Amino acid sequence: MSHQDTIISYAKKHVALTEDEGIQFAAAFKEHRVKKRQFIIQPDFTAKSRYFVLDGSLRAYVVGDEGQDHTIQLAVEEWWISDYNSYIFQQPASMFVIAMEDSLLFQLTHEQEIKLKAENHKFETFFRILAERSVAFMQRRIISSLTQSAEERYELFMEKYPLMVNRFPQYVIASYLGMTTEFLSKIRNQRVKPKS
Repeated sequence: MSHQDTIISYAKKHVALTEDEGIQFAAAFKEHRVKKRQFIIQPDFTAKSRYFVLDGSLRAYVVGDEGQDHTIQLAVEEWWISDYNSYIFQQPASMFVIAMEDSLLFQLTHEQEIKLKAENHKFETFFRILAERSVAFMQRRIISSLTQSAEERYELFMEKYPLMVNRFPQYVIASYLGMTTEFLSKIRNQRVKPKS
């Protein structure tokens, strides 16, 4: 399957596109290769694009006043990533977005997205569905962080994303789940201990 076919197939999971519409949609994207540890977004620079992951993994994070990393988003194949506040409002970013592995992305600029939405209501519907799903996901994440213990958050993460544990270093997963690396190690060690 070509990279164009991948994004068309993904879009068709959300909206019914004709063959021509699929080609038109895919044509708006540009391939973008990034090396491990390469930044694609940095604070104070406006995020001009959003990215669809074809291959690889990325992490979006902020650095607090105390110098502590806080992971806001992770992304693997067929996930999207950007600093959305910066991207949507075209204002300076507050997050870093970094490749955790050598990655191949489909880059969509803010201008191209606006153009797509204006050209076809189906494309506008597609991006609305993405936004709705993203808001619902973020709400679940906030509720989880407010109401669940660290152990429960880790269990839920393992249940939903078992393969991601091997894709991201332990410090990244700990940061994403809102705990220290040491505490995550303790939870993982307790899981592997044989029951007496």
